[in-house]
Amino acid sequence: MKMNVESFNLDHTLVKAPYVRVADKKQGKNDTIIKYDVRFKQPNKAHMDMASLHSLEHLTAELIRNHADYIVDWSPMGCQTGFYLTVLNHENYDEILNVLEATMKDILTATEVPASNEIQCGWAANHTLSGAQALAQEFLDQRAQWSTVFA
Repeated sequence: MKMNVESFNLDHTLVKAPYVRVADKKQGKNDTIIKYDVRFKQPNKAHMDMASLHSLEHLTAELIRNHADYIVDWSPMGCQTGFYLTVLNHENYDEILNVLEATMKDILTATEVPASNEIQCGWAANHTLSGAQALAQEFLDQRAQWSTVFA
C-alpha cells in the first residue's frame, strides 16, 4: 500500500549509506521545492548519537548558508540516520553535492557549535563539537559514494 510520506515508501533494506538522493519535489505556481535525503548511516544497522547529530544539525544549518542562498531547511531524521535538506528553485544535483562537501569541510575547522546556549537552543547541554566533526569526516571520507543510493 502506497503511503503519504515518501520515505515510508522507500525500501530501507535496499539502500547503501552514505548517499544523497532527491526524496521529494513539489511544484508551486512559480517555485519548486526539492527535498534531499542526506543519509549518513545505514538504516537499521547504525545511527548517529543524539549529541553529535544535534551539533551537526546546528553546524550545517548555519554554515551551509554561506555556500548557497537557496537553502530552506536542514532537518534531522527521527531515526538518527540522516538529514533532510530542503531547497528552493534549485535542481542542480552536482552543485548540491559540492555545497554539502564544502559545508562538511567547514565543520572540520569549526571551533564551536553555533547557538549551543540556553537562549538559542532547546537542549543546550546536548552538544559535542568533536562528535559532529567525526560525523562530518566520516561522511566526507565516503564522498565518492554519495550518488549511489542502492547497493
